[in-house]
Amino acid sequence: MKEDVVTRPDDETTTGEPHVAHIVKADGDAAAKVVEARIYGTPLEALCGMVFVPQRDPTKLPMCAACKDIYETYSVFNEGLPDTPGS
Repeated sequence: MKEDVVTRPDDETTTGEPHVAHIVKADGDAAAKVVEARIYGTPLEALCGMVFVPQRDPTKLPMCAACKDIYETYSVFNEGLPDTPGS
């Protein structure tokens, strides 16, 4: 008996998920990780837990509210972080 395989497209327009920019978990240079992931198609994990392959220009998308809340909470307890990610 053959089982049917169901796949979920990665395109956010077909899944109904909003287009948002996530903040990537990174030990070092997050921007370099994002560029590398875009080139090689490597998945990244966002602060909110979403795993994704970056495909769009994040500067043209609204910020993920969950990532922003986590970043702001973390920055309260860790001096030296910029007020906004990417600053």
